Amino acid sequence: MSPEAVSSRPLLDKLGVKPGLRVAVVGLDEPSFLKLLRERTSDVVTRRPRGRCDIVFLGATEKRDLVRIKEAKSWIEPNGAVWVVRQKGARAAIKDTDLIEAGLAAGLVDNKIASFSSTQGAMRFVFRLRDRPK
Repeated sequence: MSPEAVSSRPLLDKLGVKPGLRVAVVGLDEPSFLKLLRERTSDVVTRRPRGRCDIVFLGATEKRDLVRIKEAKSWIEPNGAVWVVRQKGARAAIKDTDLIEAGLAAGLVDNKIASFSSTQGAMRFVFRLRDRPK
């Protein structure tokens, strides 16, 4: 598959969103994405969650936003994930290396990237198996 090829899989499938999952969306103003999420699962919050979530989508526009990964880590289930959504491209304020470093600093590892939209990409962070809370 060439780099220009676009996945035909639906976005929520690429991001691992299944019916019944608890999802939080923080710092990401994407009404069409929220609509898709709510069609897939009824448990979606758009603020800091009160309990644990299966998936957190965290918007980031500047490097300083990446410190929120550490806080978002406390919101996820042991087998949960934090997706950080940021601008794509060579001129983007946040590079993949910035994300990876911020994830490691928060105690998480990156294990997947996905195209979120034509202008945004996403990187998923999870607990290492040995570091998962009991």
